[in-house]
Amino acid sequence: MEIEILEDEKNTVKFKIKGERHTILNLLKKELFEDSSVEFAGYRIDHPLIDEVIFSVTTAKKDPKKAVKDAIARIQKQIDDFHEQVKKIK
Repeated sequence: MEIEILEDEKNTVKFKIKGERHTILNLLKKELFEDSSVEFAGYRIDHPLIDEVIFSVTTAKKDPKKAVKDAIARIQKQIDDFHEQVKKIK
């Protein structure tokens, strides 16, 4: 996976992600909307045969890059919790 920042302003960040599709990005988008400062989170895939996605985040009061990092940390915690529960299965 490669990430390239395309736009970095006070309340908006837009980045290109190569090598990812809907799975992780839908999860990230959903988790971003759990943050009350996030006004917009979404992505677009310009062509189905090109493995590039443009992801945008706009916030009201928070640095949008921090909102993304916080969302990823929450996702990681959920994955860790899930992993611990699976380890308990006999």
